[in-house]
Amino acid sequence: MSTGACPFSDRAAAFDPFGDEYQADPPEAVRWSRDEEPVFYSPALGYWVVTRYDDVKAVFRDNVTFSPSIALEKITPVCDEATAVLEKYDYAMHRTLVNEDEPAHMPRRRALLDPFTPTHLVHHEPMVRRLTRAYVDRFVDTGEVDLVDGMLWEVPLTVALHFLGVPEEDMDTLRRYSIAHTVNTWGRPSPDEQVAVAESVGRFWQYAGEVVDKLKRDPSGPGWMPYSIRLQREMPEIITDSYLHSMMMAGIVAAHETTANAAANAIKLLLENRAVWDELCADPGLIPNAVEECLRHSGSVAAWRRLATRDTTVGGVPIPAGAKLLIVNSSANRDERHFDHPDTVDIRRENTTDHLTFGYGSHQCLGKNLARMELQIFLQELTRRLPHLELAPDQRFTYVPNTSFRGPEHLWVRWDPAANPERRDPAVRDVDPPVTIGEPATRAPARTVTVTDLTREADGVVGVTLADATGAPLPSWSPGAHVDLDLDGLTRQYSLCGDPADTAHYRIAVLREPDSRGGSRFVHERLRRGDTLTMRGPRNHFRLDPDARRYVFVAGGIGITPIVAMADHTRARGVDYEIHYCGRDEPGMALLDRLRADHGDRLYPHVSATGGRLDVDALLVRPDDATRIYACGPQRLLDALESATGHWPDDALHVEHFTTTRQALDPSVEHEFDVALADSDLTVRVPADQTVLRTLRAANIDVPSDCEEGLCGTCEVPVLDGDVDHRDVVLTRSERAEGGRMMACCSRARGGRLTLGL
Repeated sequence: MSTGACPFSDRAAAFDPFGDEYQADPPEAVRWSRDEEPVFYSPALGYWVVTRYDDVKAVFRDNVTFSPSIALEKITPVCDEATAVLEKYDYAMHRTLVNEDEPAHMPRRRALLDPFTPTHLVHHEPMVRRLTRAYVDRFVDTGEVDLVDGMLWEVPLTVALHFLGVPEEDMDTLRRYSIAHTVNTWGRPSPDEQVAVAESVGRFWQYAGEVVDKLKRDPSGPGWMPYSIRLQREMPEIITDSYLHSMMMAGIVAAHETTANAAANAIKLLLENRAVWDELCADPGLIPNAVEECLRHSGSVAAWRRLATRDTTVGGVPIPAGAKLLIVNSSANRDERHFDHPDTVDIRRENTTDHLTFGYGSHQCLGKNLARMELQIFLQELTRRLPHLELAPDQRFTYVPNTSFRGPEHLWVRWDPAANPERRDPAVRDVDPPVTIGEPATRAPARTVTVTDLTREADGVVGVTLADATGAPLPSWSPGAHVDLDLDGLTRQYSLCGDPADTAHYRIAVLREPDSRGGSRFVHERLRRGDTLTMRGPRNHFRLDPDARRYVFVAGGIGITPIVAMADHTRARGVDYEIHYCGRDEPGMALLDRLRADHGDRLYPHVSATGGRLDVDALLVRPDDATRIYACGPQRLLDALESATGHWPDDALHVEHFTTTRQALDPSVEHEFDVALADSDLTVRVPADQTVLRTLRAANIDVPSDCEEGLCGTCEVPVLDGDVDHRDVVLTRSERAEGGRMMACCSRARGGRLTLGL
């Protein structure tokens, strides 16, 4: 086999996934690759190494061109003595859900999926909580513990055994077996070490077979393995004896070791970022988001392996048939081309659930939601009962040398037992906070902001300046973005109208609405400098088209707020534009003086009190392919613009909505339809009384969401085939006509089937 584009670079030749640098931080160790050589050949390893997000995801997506068949192949050739030891135990681990090709893989995956769905996993939560609490009880008053030995290894192992439905005996032995399996498959043991490792792996294989035989005699109990044995009677050609034996062994490792490592990585990361840990202690509602960010930043699965089945390309680099690939998904998770400031731990990151720690597509980890549940409960118990926890100083973190799975072998922490909250209030121990099972957080994570200034912008309009309550920089934003503010129990959306370059402050303007249900009344009557508010965002589904050669901005009343930032940005770029600002009278038109000062003759005020109403039809009488129209204001203005641009190109008009006309689903007028998931090789049925979003989540498919009203665009999914009944207010006419995407929270199929790129 040719390696393709050789000679390889010096850095590629020096790549060592078994070295200390890679073991300590794989994404950092291959940063040079993401920047300079994102697909390279490692002569020492004999693999092509893939490090960028888009390339890694593309490999995961195409499991035909990139076969998973080598995922469990020993990366280090086995010596004859170790091979003889394995043969002594009749070791014959073959295909599992991890390394099986089509067409055999998906029938098995579909058959075995049910116990992993949220409906079934919720029954495991009390057991995970009880176990975690009991283990914390053991050390809560000691002041120091190795969390790996003291909790993080044994609890996930016990949970794994419960989930699988197998005995809990011999946990210490199983730990040794599990580590040996990792070293045997993904490590680089010496010939002498290989013999000892092979002995443990052989005994592990023997143990797994004994457990399967015992369960076969009575498969009536709970757990995934009894469930699988019962299914075998219905589909013996799909669930074979050898498959059950292999899955028994692989299942213990998959359900246990990766979760134990992920928990240790997460706690270490959060304690190294003390301000984030303290936020979680103060607001446990942030923990589900923190789990996702920890999985992204420091997940336990560093890399997977694939085999090219034909000549192909990855990231523009030719890859020959038969080539082996190491796809470093941990590197993809820290790719700045996909994640802003990827090395920062940001528990409010908007796209953190895009991480590839669980893989992607038809081989995505089945147990991902069990792992999420365990990590949430670990963090809930520790942040509540030991908020003063800290890393023990001067410890050296060590890792089992291997290419693919990563977590510290020990994690020493310390605290002052006298400061334990339950010493003051014993009820702290028994709090049962809610756990998110089966999906990422449905709302954007919140942050606390302080009101630093309040200014009068016009009659009935107050300007509000906000800053992060901790003094940290606020997230970057682009013109058209808005934030959600929680105001006295109500959530309201406000467009940002300040300077995107100012990372210390956000500015909004709030109109006093005559029929206010409390949001604007709260701002005008009760909000004061120094007050704190809960804020989500920013998010932007009203972005400027950067390729337009001319812009027409139309604002009505307080709708000027997003337009101001757009106009400032357009002026700075030197692109042609004009602003049409409609209002009842000048004293009530916010930001008018600033617009006149900054935009001069580009501004056209239309003041109805002086007879200056905007003639929308006259303004837009001549269509122009190079012009884009951006509008925000009352619905009657937006309706007039929609009517006046009927003869314009479909993508000419862009409007900002903050309300929706979406109604609840009425099963008497809706119809059922199928949704085929191309990347997951799965088809689900959407009932007449259920949204696509809800159906996908029930099938263990992650789709983030926020408003769930078709307003925000968070739940957008790619459409590959089928006619969509669009019911959102996010997509433009041209985007709807293209048929390439839909909002899963509200839109449906016009016919009997849709195919999505999930």
